[in-house]
Amino acid sequence: MNQIDKTLLFDENFPFSDDDFEKISSLAHREFGLFLPPPKKTLVYSRLARRVRSLKLRDFKDYCDLLQDDKNREERRVLLSSLTTNVTQFFREAHHFDYLSKSVFPELISLARAGSPVRIWSAGCSTGQEPYSIAFTLLDAFPDAPSYDVKILATDIDTEVLETGKRAVYSDEDIAPIPKLMRERFVTQTEKNFRVKDTVKKLVNFAELNLVSDWNINGKFHLIMCRNVSIYFDKSAQATLWKRFSDQIRPNGHLLIGHSERLSGDGASAFKTVGVTAYERALDR
Repeated sequence: MNQIDKTLLFDENFPFSDDDFEKISSLAHREFGLFLPPPKKTLVYSRLARRVRSLKLRDFKDYCDLLQDDKNREERRVLLSSLTTNVTQFFREAHHFDYLSKSVFPELISLARAGSPVRIWSAGCSTGQEPYSIAFTLLDAFPDAPSYDVKILATDIDTEVLETGKRAVYSDEDIAPIPKLMRERFVTQTEKNFRVKDTVKKLVNFAELNLVSDWNINGKFHLIMCRNVSIYFDKSAQATLWKRFSDQIRPNGHLLIGHSERLSGDGASAFKTVGVTAYERALDR
């Protein structure tokens, strides 16, 4: 890129060197698995410049020094939030919830009624719309689910979005995608917003978890939904994630991923395609 292009993209009085970019991209990859190749330099600058200024730092070099200090781990989480997009909504990619209702939940309901624990994981749950959509769909077919050993684990690395999920308070615009009958059954209106009812919240446990670190999860899942998370990883990290999921899913369990994602690596061989970005875990040999 020539000097004219650089002045169009970067503030000369607020420099962002290749070395600064390399330090940030390396940290993001090491800590969170984010893949930020050199063409992402402009994006990184645009996402972080306001944050660096708000901290009253002189330049990106000072910001890199701040990030490298283990005393400032919270700033690394701010970095993650800045570089990723928490785009979510209730019943996003609706075909997945149709598949759950018709092909997955009937068997899980039978298992629960027979006394078996049922475990579901929404990985990269953001502000909670995905795990609550799973819960709405389950409760629609199985109203007495809270009386059985049924749990939905909802995890994300961003503690701020987790707090939103725990509060379960959403705007009128947020709840618009929820089918009308489900809104009437599972959501209550407050003075200014809408709140997911406690009967639904009891099914969902929110927890902080970094998908590229140790999981410390006991037991295996009947269903893992992890959508539009691996798009931030490089191919190697994606393959590792699919393999770890394959080890964490019960035989005949299911994995649902985002519409632009594809399974790869050793983990892919553990699954068979059963729908649009829907996979079933093969029986252990």
